[in-house]
Amino acid sequence: MRNIVVEELRSVPVFEQRTEIVERKGLGHPDYICDSMMNKISIELSKEYLKKFGVIYHHNIDKSLLVAGEAEQKFGGGRIIKPMKMVIGDRATFIVDHEKIDIESIVIKTAKQWLQEHIRFVDPEKHMTYQIELKPGSKALQDIFKRAFETKVFGANDTSAVVGYAPLSETEKIVLETERFLNSKEFKKMFPESGEDVKVMGIRKNSELYLTIAMPLIDRFVKDENDYFIKKEEILEEIRKFVRNRTSYKSFVYMNTLDRKGRGIAGVYLTVTGTCAEDADCGEVGRGNRVNGVIPLNRPTGSEAAAGKNPVSHIGKIYNVLSHRIAEKIYNIIDAKEVYVWLVSQIGEPIDKPMIASAQIIPNKTPIEEMRKKVIEIIEEELSKIYEFCMELIYKEISVC
Repeated sequence: MRNIVVEELRSVPVFEQRTEIVERKGLGHPDYICDSMMNKISIELSKEYLKKFGVIYHHNIDKSLLVAGEAEQKFGGGRIIKPMKMVIGDRATFIVDHEKIDIESIVIKTAKQWLQEHIRFVDPEKHMTYQIELKPGSKALQDIFKRAFETKVFGANDTSAVVGYAPLSETEKIVLETERFLNSKEFKKMFPESGEDVKVMGIRKNSELYLTIAMPLIDRFVKDENDYFIKKEEILEEIRKFVRNRTSYKSFVYMNTLDRKGRGIAGVYLTVTGTCAEDADCGEVGRGNRVNGVIPLNRPTGSEAAAGKNPVSHIGKIYNVLSHRIAEKIYNIIDAKEVYVWLVSQIGEPIDKPMIASAQIIPNKTPIEEMRKKVIEIIEEELSKIYEFCMELIYKEISVC
């Protein structure tokens, strides 16, 4: 029997609190690049294991450091002086039944492909170097996979706690939607000078919403300082219109607030490539968005980042995504204001039987006792289908950032 607890959470829902703070690091942010790229590498490696051997072997591509390069921005177009460096590390299975897997080729090919598909002005060959620091895993963790081949049930390869919730608040939704709008193909077509390194910080104070946005302009599209501020104002007006049409709150939108007129290049936010990793900021896995796409500072958080972890035994990925899915399914069926789902693993134990699965519910009008049975049924059902869910993490490439 699974250990499932359902309880009433006596708390004020986030959307009813006086203040709310939400952040999103967008497509070209150094932390997002690390998260998304490492996760894609894990997916491609999983597919390679399945293709060659019919099973997924031990790996975790969840340690990386994006080392900033050096660049010279200029009105009309600058240059990259020293390329960025992507350090990719942790564990992988290199040999199966005496057959060697070319891990390094898979990793580098996937990293270059990710850059080519997502950051328009980063040349994967010229603007990035790659340092692979992957090593074989410990015997104990590798044996988890061998046991699974015998029992058909993977054991958790860590003892950790995660939490998911539903629904997204209006503030969380607009922060997420604003970044996605700014990095959409439609927006880039309208404003090709806008870079991918978008960061949105949202603060709601009662019914007022304040969004502070950082987004560099691409220097080759900007003639001079005056042209920069003209283009910035055009972009800002488009963002304000987008936000006004999608929120009930009175909104205030700011962009690139470090800018100062009269200071030339030093007073504007320009990049050569569209990401500040070219010369200003490094990145790491785990410092970016949660698996639902935002950094929600009013919410509880677990102890694990999801990106790059293997999709069949590492609950840092599996439970992180699944907890949000379960919370959303519960919220859509019962009468609640908010739902939180906690999942805690115990290393070595089957991933479909967490040490505890806890649903905390802020009821609307229906008493918790009238909802308890249905909540337990939902959790039981989702945990019983965990193998199919793990395959979704690979083949549907569910976003974790």
